[in-house]
Amino acid sequence: MARQIIQTIITAQQGQPHQFKGDILMLGLYNDTKQVPGEYVLVDKAADGAIGHLLEIGDFAGKSCENAILYTPGNFGCRRIMVVGLGEKEKFEPEILRQTIGTAVRAADKLAAGKIGLALPAEMLDGKFKTERIAQAVSEGAIAGRYEFEDYLPEKKENGKSSPKTQITLLAVNASQAKIFDQGCKIGSVLAQGQNVARMIANKPANEINPPTLAREAQRLAKQFGLHCKIYDDRELLRMKMNAILAVGNSSASKPRLILLEYNGRRGGAKTKGPDVIVVGKAVTFDSGGIDLKPSPKMELMKFDKCGGCDVLGIMTAAARLKLPLRVVGLIPSAENLISDTCYRPGDIVRTCSGKTVEILSTDAEGRMLLCDALTLAVKMKPDAIVDLATLTGACAVALGEHYAGLFGNDDSLLNKFKAAAELSGERVWHLPSGPEYLEQMKSKIADLKNVGVREGGASMAAAFLGEFVDGIPWVHLDIACVAKPDTDKPWRDSGATGFGVRLVLEYLRSLVS
Repeated sequence: MARQIIQTIITAQQGQPHQFKGDILMLGLYNDTKQVPGEYVLVDKAADGAIGHLLEIGDFAGKSCENAILYTPGNFGCRRIMVVGLGEKEKFEPEILRQTIGTAVRAADKLAAGKIGLALPAEMLDGKFKTERIAQAVSEGAIAGRYEFEDYLPEKKENGKSSPKTQITLLAVNASQAKIFDQGCKIGSVLAQGQNVARMIANKPANEINPPTLAREAQRLAKQFGLHCKIYDDRELLRMKMNAILAVGNSSASKPRLILLEYNGRRGGAKTKGPDVIVVGKAVTFDSGGIDLKPSPKMELMKFDKCGGCDVLGIMTAAARLKLPLRVVGLIPSAENLISDTCYRPGDIVRTCSGKTVEILSTDAEGRMLLCDALTLAVKMKPDAIVDLATLTGACAVALGEHYAGLFGNDDSLLNKFKAAAELSGERVWHLPSGPEYLEQMKSKIADLKNVGVREGGASMAAAFLGEFVDGIPWVHLDIACVAKPDTDKPWRDSGATGFGVRLVLEYLRSLVS
């Protein structure tokens, strides 16, 4: 029997909270709320004062991601009320709402709630954030929150817990607000579903996702969402002189692939100039480290070294669904970095597609080898901008932890657009340097470059290395080494792949046409 797909549908409608009928009515409350807000007074009255009593006894503080269940009398339209904490009003931002809603829907899932109403404080909708953005954050939090990786577990039985399909209704005070809410919900749903596409594929193990099967997954998604797809196999990569990709991938029986996806939303599909943006994503489907073998503890997490490429799949499918009036190309260089009699070795010199030579000092610095050939192809297509995403360096993870991605680039305007997109998406970045002093440390005595430098500043040196292959085109590099794959649960999402970067890049793309 096929596994049921979790569906989360978020819509908006005009309506009073006390009149909503369903399984749960969620009410957002700020930190240290002492009295029932005016917009919830009728709910409290219909629930025999349950909300006011909860606030009075102090069992609910309204902290971010805090929630409490209240059971209502039989004549109320919902069997339960869930009060949901929004944190301090002065510090509120959409990312708090995403996390709060994600936490709340996960709690609602445990109660098999299939029909949920959500009301938000009037003060939130009169504040500094646009109403549409608030609704978008609700959708993103709910859809990302409900995703769970259970592909290899037994099908859940009908035991009164969990609901494969959940309908969430965002309640609006009038028809005009409902219309704005609805638009935000639609956009947020597309972005979050793109994020979940990336998570779904990134979570799969290496015995199922290798370069050829990742390519087939890309073809399937291209057909589903109307994208053009071209797959370059190892023979074509040899013809194209993609020697850096081949060096990494030749050690595996599953030979490397370069996946090209294209979405053209320009009027009439015009190709009179190069793509507006090319998005490149590293996809090492499993990284053993090669001859420079990684230590065995947590090596199972190396299936997540494909997260950048999986992000590109999510970005491209969502761009098509949003119908952005842009031409966007996705490039995914994919290989499996293993040990065999055909693997590349420390001391090898690889002539990349660009013609630059690279001395291999570590076979575990394979991601930049994949990216340099893909970036060379991107340059040949003459885009306005190039973006790459990669789980590239442990150094970035050490520097920033799981809270920020490293942001690098060669163009201040483009970097500023990504900082703005990070604020909107809640996927935070920290701008790190990658100037000529770091490039100097990547120069080899016997080749143009070496693939690793010294230990200190490793993320910046890796970015400087990549910058040598973009030929001056405006470019941003996102090092998502730790943010892409935390191995612990959060209250608002499951452990495993996060899809970090999908919504960030999509917000950047949306900014180009807003």
